[in-house]
Amino acid sequence: MENTSLQQQLLEAGVHFGHLKKKWNPKMLPYIFAEKKGIHIIDLNKTVEGLQEAAAAMKAIARSGKKIMFVATKKQAKEIVMECAQRVNMPYVTERWLGGMLTNFNTVRKSVKKMQSIEKLLNDGSAENLTKKEKLTLTRDKDKMEKVLGGISQISRVPAALFLVDIGHEHIALSEAKRLNIGTFGMVDTNCDPNKVDFAIPSNDDATKSIAIIVNYITAAIAEGLSERQSDKDEDESNEDESSEMKAARFEERGEGGDDRGKRSRTAGGPGAGAKRRTTGTGGAGGRRPAGK
Repeated sequence: MENTSLQQQLLEAGVHFGHLKKKWNPKMLPYIFAEKKGIHIIDLNKTVEGLQEAAAAMKAIARSGKKIMFVATKKQAKEIVMECAQRVNMPYVTERWLGGMLTNFNTVRKSVKKMQSIEKLLNDGSAENLTKKEKLTLTRDKDKMEKVLGGISQISRVPAALFLVDIGHEHIALSEAKRLNIGTFGMVDTNCDPNKVDFAIPSNDDATKSIAIIVNYITAAIAEGLSERQSDKDEDESNEDESSEMKAARFEERGEGGDDRGKRSRTAGGPGAGAKRRTTGTGGAGGRRPAGK
């Protein structure tokens, strides 16, 4: 029933509409259901299978604590992807893919640090000594960098996987990910090669509704993985607290037993020994020898 419901939602969103027959990629043949008025129709059974496999894999990645980067620079996908990525605190690129964003990640990080330093300079009052023109220049530079690098400002290392809305449009990002052996997930239309990504989701990557339903489904799976990771952390912390309390209780029991034994030994041996020493000392000091003998 769940698959039937999901198929119905995909159908209503127009996920099954492909490109014109003359623009198709022959490698998409297994995912094409039929042709209607010169347009290829995607098999939604294949879409559901690919979507569920991709969602399960992304859920596992999120549960392991790794990052998934969302990439969508197409106009109709920008806002949807940005909103979903922010919802699960994942990095995203929605403006322009900078060449070397993955393969030359250290240089990109320097640009991010520069952007953050300018932002700090403008916010903490250090820019009061600057002229109006210098402040305006810094603000423009920050806004320009924020537009391109804002979505990746919180990551300090290369992400574990990439999710691409259109693998043909994001071919530079895809090639960089392949070069670094990063896992790739993507919405693949009938004009693309599904073998270029590790997890292909055959779907219409041009319509806003189609993009929205696929990206929201993926985001829900990631959110579920993150919640499971948090629950695992809480469970581990509670187990650690219980074990530490048990150790403390055992330590206290040992300490109380040791104090009792120490008290008993002092009570039994202390006074007798002291009395004996005092008696011996008194006899030696008080005994007198008879005078003249």
